[in-house]
Amino acid sequence: MPPELILVIILALVFEFLNGMRDSSNIVATMISSRAFHPQTALGLTAISEFLGPFLFGVTVAKTIGSDIVDSQVLTLGALAAGLLGAIVWNLITWFFGIPSSSSRALIGGLAGAVLISAGAGAIKFSGFGKVLVALFASPLIGFVAGFLFLRLIYFLAQHASPRINRFFSRGQFFTAVGLAFSHGTNDAQKTIGIITLSIVIGGQMSDFTIPFWVILVSALTMAIGTALGGWRLIRTLGGKFYKIRPVHSFATQMTSAFVILAASLVGLPVSTTQVVSSAIIGVGASERFGKVRWGVAGDILIAWIVTIPASALFSAGIYWLMTHFP
Repeated sequence: MPPELILVIILALVFEFLNGMRDSSNIVATMISSRAFHPQTALGLTAISEFLGPFLFGVTVAKTIGSDIVDSQVLTLGALAAGLLGAIVWNLITWFFGIPSSSSRALIGGLAGAVLISAGAGAIKFSGFGKVLVALFASPLIGFVAGFLFLRLIYFLAQHASPRINRFFSRGQFFTAVGLAFSHGTNDAQKTIGIITLSIVIGGQMSDFTIPFWVILVSALTMAIGTALGGWRLIRTLGGKFYKIRPVHSFATQMTSAFVILAASLVGLPVSTTQVVSSAIIGVGASERFGKVRWGVAGDILIAWIVTIPASALFSAGIYWLMTHFP
């Protein structure tokens, strides 16, 4: 393999490691805050489930990322490296400050910025790019509404239940958490799988977009390792700053998020686990009482979501400019 291709693969795996480290907080935060699981147990369970996700539910999202967004005929490995670096830099900044930004938005923004400055707008496949943007913007709204309605349904069905039902919601999180971790591994690991496969095609090692097994294996494993280490800053944000989370809130959030993310994965749409889980947490809390949610925290996260794509695009464009002017 040429050195440029090896560099892109390494950067893609670094991005995936950070993605797993950041997004683990989305899955385990409510489990830990509701005291359903010990932190290390929650992270271990999540890591194993995420690793298995891409093998169980296919790689449709990887094909969307790798072949439907940019034209591989005009994209260079240098531009791809700059796009990944832009996403990595933004992820590190938001991780340092404990802001649950979106790794998916950072990746899309990074790719867009690098492609625009290196090859122009003609290199972007706007039909596929638009489809991805719609999925990224619509999925949080769906997560909010689904979380709101699902908690109402739970309270309706459990209106005559005794307090012992809290034990059901605590133990039931084993299954909802595994489902959410499967969906996260299915969706998020595939983004790196798509990028690595795209880089192999651009590097001339393959003639068409066919995903090798080893790419799936190393991407899933890297995400699982990142998840096992955990993102404790973000766990505190998602697990406690919105409102005091009880087992029923955690159960409803995980069930809602798993459904939304898995449904998107099966039709090949990349979505942000951070956005879906955060919006589901807010929707579940608002369903119980609108005043229950600390809307100031939700507003800060919303601003981070809006800023992520242009910020990572600017970072990647600047990095590409530096790479070409100061080789």
